[in-house]
Amino acid sequence: MGDDGAYRVLARKYRPIDFSDLIGQEALVRTVTNAIRTGRLAHAFLLTGVRGVGKTSTARILARALNCTGIESAGGGEDTDGPTAEPCGVCQHCVAIAEDRHVDVIEMDAASRTGIDDIRELIDGVRYRPTSARYKVYIIDEVHMLSRQAFNALLKTLEEPPPHAKFIFATTEVRRLPVTVLSRCQRFDLRRVDAATLAAHFEAVAAKENAEIEGAAIRLIARAADGSVRDGLSLLDQAIAHGAGAAGEAEVRDMLGLADRERVFELFAAVMKGETAIALDLLDEQYRVGADPIMLLQDMLELTHWLTRVKLVPAVADEPGIPEIERRLGREMTAKLAMPELTRAWQMLLKGLSEARAAPHALMAVEMALVRLAYAADLPSPADALRALEGGAEKPAPAKVAAPSTPSPPPPPPAALEPAPDTGGGQTALAEQRAPEPQPEAEAGETGAGEAPGGDITCLADIAALAAHHREVDLRHWLVADVHLVRFSPGHIELRQNDIVLKPLAGELGEKLQAWTGRRWIVALSEERGEPTLEEQAQAKATARLRAAGDDPLVRQVLKIFPEAEISGLRESGESDDNE
Repeated sequence: MGDDGAYRVLARKYRPIDFSDLIGQEALVRTVTNAIRTGRLAHAFLLTGVRGVGKTSTARILARALNCTGIESAGGGEDTDGPTAEPCGVCQHCVAIAEDRHVDVIEMDAASRTGIDDIRELIDGVRYRPTSARYKVYIIDEVHMLSRQAFNALLKTLEEPPPHAKFIFATTEVRRLPVTVLSRCQRFDLRRVDAATLAAHFEAVAAKENAEIEGAAIRLIARAADGSVRDGLSLLDQAIAHGAGAAGEAEVRDMLGLADRERVFELFAAVMKGETAIALDLLDEQYRVGADPIMLLQDMLELTHWLTRVKLVPAVADEPGIPEIERRLGREMTAKLAMPELTRAWQMLLKGLSEARAAPHALMAVEMALVRLAYAADLPSPADALRALEGGAEKPAPAKVAAPSTPSPPPPPPAALEPAPDTGGGQTALAEQRAPEPQPEAEAGETGAGEAPGGDITCLADIAALAAHHREVDLRHWLVADVHLVRFSPGHIELRQNDIVLKPLAGELGEKLQAWTGRRWIVALSEERGEPTLEEQAQAKATARLRAAGDDPLVRQVLKIFPEAEISGLRESGESDDNE
């Protein structure tokens, strides 16, 4: 396999050679092993999973299991058995497959050979029997990269292959495969390997390499691998080289660009206390020693998630693999933080992380995210705001202490407002208690198309409603926004039209009214000033209602407690959000 003196990276050196070497894939190993022993072998296998969990390695092990002839044949004996779940590794087929030179095991990279011509070449070779092996095995890696024409060309052969042919597909994006291909394969989902299993595997590899890697450093590498054995072995290889055969937690943190775990706890605690200056100093300190700001924000997100779990299920802190210092700090923080604070921190950190990834300068974006979160720590909790409004306090205490075990209901609105019926989403809408005012005239014209306006026509708003009922959109808009009523009497209307309107609709209005009401109407244009338009009248009434709500003493108290808040709108009692 090339120069014997060349260094082989750990990801290749410790690649699995049989099913017993596969870690974290017990379900797949059991199913394939039983299928081989009982002779229930499918003709097509589909291996899916994230990068580095062993898809291609499993495909090669399966190819060896299908074609292994046993140790006896390696010594010159005859092959009398069929496929085996424990390939010997010494027969000519096992050795040739391991060295990637077996003529009957064809491995194809679909990422570089995506076209229909490549598949036609493969299909042409399927009909010929294997040269020396028991089965002709086709391994197609990253099969989702094949074109649609290539998949279509493969379908018939995949459905009815000759008995001597086996297909093994590997992919990281199974959703991109056509359903017609999925239905013709036996699918195996390779799972992410959990951090504890990875750590044990990496410790064994480090011992074989005579490398002294601290347990805490191994756990950092296992966590950074994110379930991928190959990624973790590559990081372990890098850590051994970084420390010249020995590496501690500090060296691995420096290599990965991670912040010190205790510093992450300190930073999170400072932010949740609203201590902005201390938080920014801690961030700057970690940045100077090489921590990646985005990774630091991810660590805070992970810590928020873990603290939330500990808050809900305290036994989580006692799980194996949790350092004692983290267990102690976690319990102290969850005793001081309420669940609303943790969920608010999660949302704000998640938004800050997306902003930092898109920002031209990640450190600035992370600083702004921490400032926002620290500022939010000074906001009162709903329970504090409720007590302040009921007791008439000037300002409630900041939300820095643990809330009661039973969450308090959200604060009710001021006395001038009453809670509308709960819609089931956990929130209470604010609705006016004062007697409802008449709808603005402009809104009076918005009668539904399926419901005719009732009563006689007594004002311009009734005519606008009639136009809306008959779906005369242009005419209704003209009546609402472009004309001023000068005089009105049954059968006679005088209007002043805005100067910017190019098309007078007075004549059309008269004809329409006669058709709709069955009586003759005279519509004349005048030069007199007249009343404001229906649209202007509606806007004036809405502004007056908002001003009146803002002048309420208790509303002013709420705005004083929440200085950034403003009244965005009002709605009547019982009115849904869609009508705001």
